[in-house]
Amino acid sequence: MRDAVRPAGEPDEADLVAYLDAGYILIDVMEAGRDVLTGSRHRHALGCSSLVSDGTWLWRLDFPHYVETHHVALPEAFIAHVRGLDYQMPALVTERFAPRYNETLPLVGWASAVPWQPTAAVLEPEQRPVADKAEFDAAMLIEQRNRPHGRWTRPRKPRRER
Repeated sequence: MRDAVRPAGEPDEADLVAYLDAGYILIDVMEAGRDVLTGSRHRHALGCSSLVSDGTWLWRLDFPHYVETHHVALPEAFIAHVRGLDYQMPALVTERFAPRYNETLPLVGWASAVPWQPTAAVLEPEQRPVADKAEFDAAMLIEQRNRPHGRWTRPRKPRRER
């Protein structure tokens, strides 16, 4: 990951990040993680290892964080693919995608997963509530201001008014 960090991103980086944020969640992993480069919390910390796809490409749920924060380089083929779609997440044709999904799961360590048998012929992209970086950073500032002072190992007695 460190080798892919750049000082600046693509001119359309915000659109690429929005596209990555809109992908279909294939495997929802319940965990929390931190930025592997800085150790800080970020907006995709919850479920960070979940796998997301657009039907052609596969990425982790926290990958948009690395693109927008560290300007991680994206493959040229992916950038061309997204630009060719005008940054719009395509509908997922399950007949074509189900075999790819079932082939991919064992490759990412989910060999015991049940093969995907979708109920709809086409899945349309759904809007997921995803805070953008500015919203997340503002929420973290508020949280830091509201934290009590002192150690977190035991509750602190309230201060007396003077």
